[in-house]
Amino acid sequence: MSAAPLPGPLAALAPLLDDYGYLAVAVLVLLDNCGIPAPGQTVLVLAAVYAGTGHLSLAAVIAVATAAAVLGNTLGYLIGRTGGRAFVHRWGRYVMLTPARMERADGFFERHGGKVVTVARFVDGLRQTSGIIAGTTGMDARRFTVFNILGAVLWVGVWSVAGYLAGANIGTVYEQVVRYQLWLLIGLGAALLAALVHQLLRRRARR
Repeated sequence: MSAAPLPGPLAALAPLLDDYGYLAVAVLVLLDNCGIPAPGQTVLVLAAVYAGTGHLSLAAVIAVATAAAVLGNTLGYLIGRTGGRAFVHRWGRYVMLTPARMERADGFFERHGGKVVTVARFVDGLRQTSGIIAGTTGMDARRFTVFNILGAVLWVGVWSVAGYLAGANIGTVYEQVVRYQLWLLIGLGAALLAALVHQLLRRRARR
């Protein structure tokens, strides 16, 4: 690894990547995408930085991370598909998730699920849960798979290229990303809310 200083989260993962390489990328990215909190995105960026210094292969990092991201989100989808609905019916009322609201969520994912699954990869919190939500709402498996792969390719591609090109400047780049990530989350939430309000207004107009 180069002598360039790494920001805190990246520096903390450096020993793990030094010891386990692609295996660390595969495991952490998979966990991060199937609903288990893990620094998958951070290790992906760090692996790309390593590739930029010649310690890892960029092509291998992209291949391993993409496969792990697709598999992780698919596992989340299967968890939601097999047990999510029963969980909601039994415990959902305690978090104000009633069967009626679940039906509305089904309709929303029917229309916008592909966008959510794709964009969610770039938002902490949604990245870990989008597959489970898609499975729970009954999103078509083939449609989910298409957008799951698309989202994984975009997410891995963006962060791999960013880390690879940033190289010694990764500290500055990482700080800027963290600074604006909240605005990305707010923007996504606003877009989803606007889409939901639009659908409600259209339903009322038909009555």
